[in-house]
Amino acid sequence: MHISLTMFYQVDNVTLTRRGEQVDGTLHLTPHHLIFSHTPTISPEDQIKGVTTRPRELWITYPIIAFCTLRPAPAISRQLSSIRLRCRDFTFVCFYFVNEHKAREVFESIKQWTCKSSRIDKLYAFSYQPPPPEKEFNGWDLYDARKEWARQGVVKDDQWRLSEINMNYEFSPTYPAIIPVPSSISDNTLNYAGRYRSRARIPTLTYFHPVNNCTITRSSQPLVGVRQNRSIQDEKLMSAIFLTSRSERPLAAFSQYPEKEAGSSRGSPETSQVMVPELNAEELEDDLMAAASGDPEENRSVYGAQQSNLIVDARPTVNAFAMQAVGLGSENMDNYKFATKAYLGIDNIHVMRDSLNKVIDALKDSDVTPLGPNRDQLARSGWLKHIGGILEGARLITRQVGLTHSHVLIHCSDGWDRTSQLSALSQICLDPYFRTLEGFMVLVEKDWLSFGHMFRHRSGHLNSEKWFQIENERIGGDPNRAFGDGGGAGKALENAFLSAKGFFNRDNNSKDSLPDSDGELQNYESDTPKKPSVPRSGPEKEVTKPKETSPVFHQFLDATYQLLHQHPTRFEFNERFLRRLLYHLYSCQFGTFLFNSEKERVDCRARDRTRSVWDYFLARREQFTNPLYDPVIDDHQRGKERLIFPRVSETRWWNEVFGRTDAEMNGVVNGPRSPATPPTQSENHTERSSVLTGIETPTQSNDAPGTFVPDVASAGMAAVTSGVSKLAFAPERDTKSKEVEVEMQ
Repeated sequence: MHISLTMFYQVDNVTLTRRGEQVDGTLHLTPHHLIFSHTPTISPEDQIKGVTTRPRELWITYPIIAFCTLRPAPAISRQLSSIRLRCRDFTFVCFYFVNEHKAREVFESIKQWTCKSSRIDKLYAFSYQPPPPEKEFNGWDLYDARKEWARQGVVKDDQWRLSEINMNYEFSPTYPAIIPVPSSISDNTLNYAGRYRSRARIPTLTYFHPVNNCTITRSSQPLVGVRQNRSIQDEKLMSAIFLTSRSERPLAAFSQYPEKEAGSSRGSPETSQVMVPELNAEELEDDLMAAASGDPEENRSVYGAQQSNLIVDARPTVNAFAMQAVGLGSENMDNYKFATKAYLGIDNIHVMRDSLNKVIDALKDSDVTPLGPNRDQLARSGWLKHIGGILEGARLITRQVGLTHSHVLIHCSDGWDRTSQLSALSQICLDPYFRTLEGFMVLVEKDWLSFGHMFRHRSGHLNSEKWFQIENERIGGDPNRAFGDGGGAGKALENAFLSAKGFFNRDNNSKDSLPDSDGELQNYESDTPKKPSVPRSGPEKEVTKPKETSPVFHQFLDATYQLLHQHPTRFEFNERFLRRLLYHLYSCQFGTFLFNSEKERVDCRARDRTRSVWDYFLARREQFTNPLYDPVIDDHQRGKERLIFPRVSETRWWNEVFGRTDAEMNGVVNGPRSPATPPTQSENHTERSSVLTGIETPTQSNDAPGTFVPDVASAGMAAVTSGVSKLAFAPERDTKSKEVEVEMQ
C-alpha cells in the first residue's frame, strides 16, 4: 500500500504496552515522528474536586527505530495483531490493534517513513525549527580549530605549524582542513607520507600537553604488506613528531598512581617503498580473523614499554599482522627505533555490534514483561569487557603523556573508530578543560567530527528495510532479528502474559489508571573514481548497510560515564548530558551527527541548513550541570590533580542508558553509594508508575503564557532514555512547538 508522505495518519483504539503494563490511546504517524497520545483516567474523588488532566504523549523519531516487527493475529485466536519496536535508545514498546488491517497499514507506514530517508537531506534535521531558547545559540561556532590549537599552545610553539595542505580536502577527504604538523616537515614531505597511510590519514597532532609539551598524534594504519613496504617520509614525519618536546617539567604529585608495565613487540624489517591500493580494512580484518585460532585472552594482551615514546595500535596483535597479507598492517619497529609499540587488543566494529546485540537479547522482552534482564546473559555479552579494554588503553596513553612525559601515536585500521575513542578519552583524563561542558563539546567536534568518524554509517541513520519484519515471514536464525524467534520464548512469554491478564478486555477499568510508576567497511581509495560523499539533489539514494553499523560513539560515551562515576567532582557536566547526547546521536533532529567527515558537512552546507546539537544543551545548561563539580586544580592535593585515571576494575553497567535500575543491571549495592549515582525514583518507591515513561505533564512554554508546547526531543523519549526505572512524569522536561508537520520540506 502507499500512503502519501504529506498526510497525517491517525489510528484510534491502540494499546501500548511496556514492562507488562498497558494504556489505551491514539497513534499518530507524521513524516518525522510516531506519536502515541493518551488521556489518564480521573478517579471519582478527583472528579468531585474538579481535577482535570491533559493528554500525555510519547514521541518516537523514525531514525531511532532499530527494529520493527509486525505480528499478525493468528487465524483462529482472540489475540490481537501487534507491532513491536526496539529503538536505538533501548526503548522497547509494543502496540496492539483491534483490526489487523490497521496494524498492517501502520507497519507499512512506519516502514515507509523510516526508510524513505534514503538521502541525508530528507532527515528531520533539515526541517527542524528550534524553540526560541535554542535560537539564541549557534553551536556551529563553538569549535574553531585555530582557536583550539592556540588554547593548547601549539600556535606559540615554534616546533609546530598549521598546515593548509588539506584546505580543499583533496589531500585527505576524511581529515580536517587544518592539520598541525612539525615545523621541520614540509608539505611536500606530507604528500609523499600520505601515500603510505590508508586514506592519506597521516600522523598529525590532536593534543599538545601544556605542562610537558608532549603530544598525542593520530593516524591510520601504514601500508606495510607482505613485502614489508616502508616510507622514509613517514619515518621522518614520525621522528620529527617525537622530537618536538622542548622541556619536560615533572609532575611529582602523580607518583601515587601505580601503573603496570607491559612488554614490547616489534615486527620484521621493511625493505621496500612500494605503494599498494587501499582495501576494506576492517571488513578484511574481520574476514581474515574469522578462522584464526588461539587464546583470545592472549590476543588481547597489552604490549609496550614504559619509559619511551609509544606507537599504539588499538587492534589485537594477530589482527594487525594478518592485515599484512592484503597490503596493510602495522609499523615495523626496526624502522621506528625512536619509539616502542603497544597492541591494545581492542576488537573491531563487528565484535562490538554483536556484543551490544547480546545485551539487547537480555533486555528484548521488556515491552511485554516487567521481569528484569538476565544478568548471566548480560555478562556473556562481553560489553563491560570491551568498555574496560578501551579504558585500559586510555589509561596507558594518559600515563605515557602525563607521567612519563612521552609522545604517543594512536591508530587502528582507518583511524576513525577505535582511534577516536582512545584519543578523546585520553584527553579527558589529561586535560581538565575537556571535563567542562564546552570543553567536552570541543573535544567531540575535534576528535570525532573534524578528524572524521562514520556517524552516518555507524548510527544507521538511513535505515534499512532489513530491520522491518513480518513475523511469520521471518527467516529463522537471522542474527539481526528484532525480538527473538517468532515461536520462541519471547512470544510464549507474551502470549502467556496476555492470556493471564486479559489485557485487551475493553471494559477493563484499569486500562488507563495504572499505578504510578571497526570492521570499518568503507572501500579504500583506488584508481577508480570516487562517488560523491554526499547524495546529490537528484534521485540518487543511499541506504544503511547493517554490517556497517556499530556502537562506537556509544562506547565512548559509556567510557566517559565510567570516568564521571569514578570521579564525580571532576566533571562539570552530569550523567544526563551523556544520556541525552546519545539520544541525539540517533534522533536526527540536529545536523551534527549526520555526516562522516568535515568535508561532507561543508559540501552539504550543514551549518546553514541545520541546527547544531550544542544549541540544545547550551539552551538548557542548568539541566546538564553537575552540582558536585569542583573546578579547582591542585597537583599537590589528593583528588584535585590535573590528571585522572580510570579504575578499570570498577567498570559497571550504565544502567540509566539501558532503561534499567542500578540493582537490575549491577546487583544490590553493598556499602555507601557513590555520590555520582543518587537513588533513582524507582529505588525509593516499590511501586511502578505509568507505562508511558517520558510522557510529559504539560508545562508552560516560552512562546506564550498558558500554551502547552512539548519538546519533541524531550517530551516522550527524554525520560525513556533516562531509564524505565524512572517512571514518574518528570517536571524538568523541555518544551518546543506542538505543531505537527504534515509537509515534507
